[in-house]
Amino acid sequence: MPHSNSSVVTEIFLLGFNNLQNIKIFCFLLLLIIFCVTVCGNLLIILVVSYSRSLHSPMYFFLTQLSFTDILLSTTIVPNMLHVVLYEGTFVSFIGCLIQFYVFSASEILECLLLSVMSYDRYQAICNPLQYNMVMDLTFCMKAILLCWMIFAVMLTIAVTMSYLWFCGPNVIDHFFCEFGPLLELSCSDTFFLKIEDMIFAVPCVLCPFIVIIVSYVYIIFTILKIPSVSGRQKTFSTCSSHLAVVSIFYGSIIIIYLFPNKGNVKKILSLLYTVVTPLLNPMIYSLSNRDIKQAFKKLKSKMSSAL
Repeated sequence: MPHSNSSVVTEIFLLGFNNLQNIKIFCFLLLLIIFCVTVCGNLLIILVVSYSRSLHSPMYFFLTQLSFTDILLSTTIVPNMLHVVLYEGTFVSFIGCLIQFYVFSASEILECLLLSVMSYDRYQAICNPLQYNMVMDLTFCMKAILLCWMIFAVMLTIAVTMSYLWFCGPNVIDHFFCEFGPLLELSCSDTFFLKIEDMIFAVPCVLCPFIVIIVSYVYIIFTILKIPSVSGRQKTFSTCSSHLAVVSIFYGSIIIIYLFPNKGNVKKILSLLYTVVTPLLNPMIYSLSNRDIKQAFKKLKSKMSSAL
């Protein structure tokens, strides 16, 4: 089969959502507001953590990395989706579609890895508090983050492999962004080995982090149950409740869409959970339920007000 340089498909049409004629302006404005709040909320988390010395700890360091990831994910998906909603579909160059798939996939897996590292951090803080500073030192944190961000190099192999497939048409994707499955459906090449490659990557990049999270929280729950006082259990659980909420929303939406696949608008609506809703909720969950972040934000706000 010919390679990508002889590909017939040079543009891909994203259908987006169907039957939005009467509410497309409302949907456009809603998505625009969500996008602005998402970017500003995550930037605010990064700014507050960077400003406050009391938040210079592994947990908040990992939180800033999660905020970077949410900004990257949101800016990869939402701006093009706004065009899709407003014009009821849009053309994207094949290279642009491939780049969107690459950045989206790497960002999603990066979030999986970061959530697992954050759960390990909570495990050490609650189950091994005396050894916490020794285990979660600067060297470990930097190595963990470096390994997480290396997923962009790993995912590049899949994107490059996909670019060598022969895409002879059709050039229509019934979705609002370029995802792995819909892209493969446009290929006239044999995609068996690419699917196997994707499954091999999914085990260490998605399944293993999920197992780490589950095991960490099993130990955390058992440790919390051993605390004699109710107030002590509540105080200890509050330190990981926001992270647990984020994990539940993120992995819950992914499990629903991939274990119970749907077609058409149902799948698109479910996809909104982990492409649009999760990056929006993450900074809200951490800022609203975290006393330290709220106090640091108040100090930053008062300092900026006095400076003005």
